[in-house]
Amino acid sequence: MVQLSLPDVVEPPALKGQLLKWIGSKYRVAADVVSYLPKDYRRFIEPFLGSGAILATMAPRNGIGGDRFGPLIEIWQTLATNPEELKRWYAARWNRIAVLGKKEAYAECLASYNHRPNGADFVFLCRACYGGVVRFRKADGYMSTPCGIHDPIAPSSFASRVDAWHLRLRHCEFVKADYRELMQRAGAGDLVYCDPPYAHSQAILYGAQAFNLAELMVEIAACKRRGAKVALSIDGIKKSGTDNCFIDVPQGLFEREIFVDCGRSMLKRFQLEGRDAEDEVVSDRLLLTF
Repeated sequence: MVQLSLPDVVEPPALKGQLLKWIGSKYRVAADVVSYLPKDYRRFIEPFLGSGAILATMAPRNGIGGDRFGPLIEIWQTLATNPEELKRWYAARWNRIAVLGKKEAYAECLASYNHRPNGADFVFLCRACYGGVVRFRKADGYMSTPCGIHDPIAPSSFASRVDAWHLRLRHCEFVKADYRELMQRAGAGDLVYCDPPYAHSQAILYGAQAFNLAELMVEIAACKRRGAKVALSIDGIKKSGTDNCFIDVPQGLFEREIFVDCGRSMLKRFQLEGRDAEDEVVSDRLLLTF
């Protein structure tokens, strides 16, 4: 018999802000996406973790979040096991703003990260970079995103978010792994949520150039054969409904297709250097094997 997940006796606090600024984050639409997912499952697996918005909204009693990007996983592992350390990482780098100024403090942290990629620098860079765009140069792998025009949130605000996110994710395991490795763990009763790089709209982001959607479809089919349920967020409609992105989906793999309104594209605003993106409203395609 499949053992189903059960809610905590005490409901964890609601999320009142993103932990990381992250282009492609599902934070704004997480409740909408989760409303289409089953409430009963053995284990929740998210192999393209990114901002962690769906995982935190689900707040599973038994969850696995994974990504092949080491500094990102270091952040999530620290959130789960030592949230006070995560708060100290951020505060130490934010406090440099008072000493150096915002752009100079960002440049110092960016240079430190590019010298030795690590989660402590990366958590501040995610909060302070332009629009949460995590972009790396092809030539040398250096993070190349400029400082954002906004002021990074204060350590006290970040600490409040750490506390809330920790309570929602404390039952999760975080692993540095390729998505195939995590999806191959999925079996009967498991629920897998995939939010891979989007071929039509996220080509400049980390990992997007090497990602192959057809290979993901093979893994989804294998999960389905083993009795796991899979949800996939992928390119949908761009340019305020005038451009329906073509996705090559194997016939019979998915049972339902839903479009989720995501609002204006922050990535397009970055590419337009902050100019108006009124015509860049997008909707994600949510595909379900159940």
